Amino acid sequence: MQMHNPPHPGEVLRDGVFRDTGITVTDFAGRLGITRVALSRVLNGHAAISAEMAVRLGALLGGSAESWLTMQANYDLWQARRKLGRQVSRIARSALNREIA
Repeated sequence: MQMHNPPHPGEVLRDGVFRDTGITVTDFAGRLGITRVALSRVLNGHAAISAEMAVRLGALLGGSAESWLTMQANYDLWQARRKLGRQVSRIARSALNREIA
């Protein structure tokens, strides 16, 4: 089932880890073994969750890397469909018309 406007995984991470916990971005980045800047870019939706980041998050938070990558893929697909919606519709109709002819 496709989610309507899924959140960026960084938003989920920000709300789940940093809200009311007192942990800093610098401390959490250190625990992940990445730079504060790299983590900040993810938290602010300016960078995607990579496979490596997903593995690190899964190890630190106890979840699966796959869940982080799925969240990122859902976000990316929703953004692409929103951006390319009309173009994709024309492509699909054009391909169908050629098959029928």
